Parts: sequence; C-alpha cells; structure tokens
Amino acid sequence: MHSIPHERARRWTAALAVGLAAMAACGGAIAADFPAKPITVVVPYPPGGTPDILARVLGETLSKTLGQPLIVENRVGASGNIGGQAVARAEPNGYTLLMCAFGCAVAPSLYKPAPYDVVKDFAPVAMIGTVPSVLVVNPGVPAKSVAELIAYAKANPGKLNSASSGIGTSAHLATELLNTKAGIQLTHIPYKGAGQVAADLLGGQVDMYFDNLPASLPSIRSGKLRALAVASQKRSPSIPDVPTFAEAGVPDFLIIPWFGIMAPARTPEAVLERLNQAFVAALKAPEVQTRMQQLGVDVAPGSRQALARFIAGENEKWKAIIQANKIRVE
Repeated sequence: MHSIPHERARRWTAALAVGLAAMAACGGAIAADFPAKPITVVVPYPPGGTPDILARVLGETLSKTLGQPLIVENRVGASGNIGGQAVARAEPNGYTLLMCAFGCAVAPSLYKPAPYDVVKDFAPVAMIGTVPSVLVVNPGVPAKSVAELIAYAKANPGKLNSASSGIGTSAHLATELLNTKAGIQLTHIPYKGAGQVAADLLGGQVDMYFDNLPASLPSIRSGKLRALAVASQKRSPSIPDVPTFAEAGVPDFLIIPWFGIMAPARTPEAVLERLNQAFVAALKAPEVQTRMQQLGVDVAPGSRQALARFIAGENEKWKAIIQANKIRVE
C-alpha cells in the first residue's frame, strides 16, 4: 500500500478542516435564519380530536415565538398513516412537522409492511404531553360503574359495542385489553375518525368509547356522556369524582394517549434544536398552561432525546399486547 505524500496529506487535512468549519457555519446560519416562512404541522386525524385541539392551542403562541405562522393541516386516513407517510417523505428542512400520537408507536406492529419506521423515518422534536383515557358510555347503557358494565357484558355476550377511531388506536387496544382482563366480549367498531365516533356515541348508535379526556370533557360535564373510569394511575383533576380502573376493580389497566412533534429524518440538528426550544417555551407560557389544564392535558416539555426514549418504550410495550391479542389491520 502506497502512503500519501506528506504535502498531499497536509492539503487533504486542511481541506477537510475547512469543509467541517463550513458545515458548522452553515448549521449556525440555518438556525439563525430559521424559520423564514410559515411552518406546517400535519395532524393525521380529523378536526375536533385531541391532536387537532392541541396543535391549534399551541399555534398562536408558537407563531409569536417563531415569528412565522403555524399552519395546522389535517391529512386524514388509514388510522393516521397517510399524514405520517406524507411527513416522512417531506423535505427535511423543518417546515413540515407531524403531530405524532399513540398510533405512531404501534404502527410498526400493526401493519405488514409498516407504513413507516418511527425511529428511522422521523426525528423527535418535542413532547407535548399526555392525557387520561376515559371510558365513556351513552347514558342509555344500563351501567353506572365499571363493575356494572362488566356484569352486564358477561350476562349479554357480544351485545355491548365499543367504538374506536380506527384499528390500532388507543381506544381499540383499550377495548381488547378490557376484554382480556375482564373476560368479556365487547364488539369493536372502528370508525374513520374521532368526530364520527362522538356523533354516534351521543346519538346512541354505539355504546361506549375509550376517549381522550380533552375531547369528551364537555359532554361529560353536560351529562350527555357518563364517565365510568380513567385508565391512568391517578384520578384526573378535571373529573375528580371518576375513579381509576384500579379503584374500579380492574388493576394494571393503563392507557396513556400521548402527543409529540416529529420532523422528517435528516432534518438539520440546528433546526431541530430551534424547534425544540420554541415548543418548550410555548408549553411553558402561562396562557398555554392554563388552557392545557382546562383540557385535562398533563404537559410534558423536555428534550428531543427524552421523546425518543419514550417512543421506544411505548413501541415495545404495545408490541407485546398487539401480538398477544393477534391484532391486525383488516
């Protein structure tokens, strides 16, 4: 093997140093200039659901922080996969983001082939927060507690139905988990969006739904829906009289709908850090904190690395449940 002449090696090393310095300067320039135009947050679910509500709550404050409008775009279909795929394929420049939710972590286990790889195709930006999952029933259902619901379901196998906004959503997996833990047969009815579920639940076409608390809270407070239990470790301050599933006699029943912002993979680090700082600052703003509290959202601002670890943990947890229940997209 021939050695590189000393002068050539010196020139190559110098050129590499210049190149690295230029890249670093470019990253700094990108961070300084970003954003130079409006940013689009793709919500892969219909308007009116929790991801849509949260994106719009953050929009005004973020627009002030970043100095550019934040546009919320609903790109629905395939249980969130259409919007997710669109962002995964978008130009990695920070101007197209995804409001990622529970479905992001379970998609690889539900779909063969998977619509995307949540680890390889996306770069974490910021965690938004988590919300309690609440079991709500139409007032026409003859059950005022989880125990009464289970007793009725056992006496009437297959009669009660439980809606979801799609295969593999938190509501669907919660239904399967309750079937397993309580030894009952709830009939799962998948819809194409949370808005359709809400309309039919209020109308009595479906019996029950594991909803994200912010979306169902107005109907619970008005008495249009009956809340039986929250699938969290502690009661929600928004509905303090509603017990947890553990308190209601079903231990280890935890469903934690979560929401975070993702960017396409290969988005420059400087841009990701700028976005993270902006989202964290917005989440800490008093007006946003107040609104989130009203919605029953547990705000969880943090680092990009923390969001990556959280998603990896959720992926493994639900993979086991999906495989055990042989859940597949129809």
